[in-house]
Amino acid sequence: MNTNKVIAAHERVVRVRNGWVMLILLIGAILADVALMVFSIKDGVETTGQPHVGLLLLAALALPLLIILMTGLFTLQPNQARVLVLFGAYKGTVRTPGFHWGNPFYSRGPQSASTFQARIAAAKGIAASPAMEQKTLGMNKISLRARTLNGDKLKVNDKRGNPIEIAAVVVWRVEDTAQAMFDVDNYQNYVPIQSESALRHLASLYAYDHAEEDTEITLRSNVDNVSKSLRDELQERLSKAGVIVDEARLTHLAYAPEIAQAMLRRQQAEAVIAARTKIVQGAVSMVDMALKELAAKSVVHLDDERRAAMVSNLMVVLCGESEVHPVVNTGTLYS
Repeated sequence: MNTNKVIAAHERVVRVRNGWVMLILLIGAILADVALMVFSIKDGVETTGQPHVGLLLLAALALPLLIILMTGLFTLQPNQARVLVLFGAYKGTVRTPGFHWGNPFYSRGPQSASTFQARIAAAKGIAASPAMEQKTLGMNKISLRARTLNGDKLKVNDKRGNPIEIAAVVVWRVEDTAQAMFDVDNYQNYVPIQSESALRHLASLYAYDHAEEDTEITLRSNVDNVSKSLRDELQERLSKAGVIVDEARLTHLAYAPEIAQAMLRRQQAEAVIAARTKIVQGAVSMVDMALKELAAKSVVHLDDERRAAMVSNLMVVLCGESEVHPVVNTGTLYS
């Protein structure tokens, strides 16, 4: 039985030495080392006929050491951080922008796989995909700036099994650099993959549009609620990578082409039925009002048969689509 447990990393902010101070000290040390080398040679030749071996050896060993120490200088721009890893051990994260100096043996970070693939594609004359062209900062630097992921259109099935096309935009940023570096293999690839998975799952939870006399939340009619659900699910999935989701919204929503025409006819039919319902309700109210006004003001006294004829004529006039041309009856209703 495997008892190994994956322990989540947590960011620890540390401070390193000022780069300008260390630059001055190292330059001074290099100049002093060169002066010592020159002195050991010149003074030794003048006094004993040969250089001072001890001093010359010390200066020769110190020079490469000072050059190595110079490689510990690095800069950070605003909203950038560097993860300090010394011989495989996490030592902390530097978040302060400016010119710094750290242990020159801090890991420089492996070359990103996406950049390597982009170079291979360029060598073969193949256009690199956006995933291959991801910017790498090197030196274990991580950008803390907000980034936008504009997802591709996905063809999925909604809650009722109808094929639809859906796409979303996600605004995200790195919050915990240790989790982003150590808890997932490549957080820049992890975000789009999990975003696509979350969007597919979200589409299967909601119907595209309302069914008849249905008040459930749908993708088309409740965009704000759906976007909030998408953001919450994305945050739950991406939290293990130290990523914060600032916003997630749908950018494209439509029926798949194979059923788009059928669904359009269905929507048109529903619109016609709804409009007819309103017209009939209005016509009935107007007829009722007309009969009550005629009876209240004693304009005319109608028996049941004449009242039925008037109702029929008024309903035809009020509900008809074409222009009504009245026919004047010069006789009586019973002739």
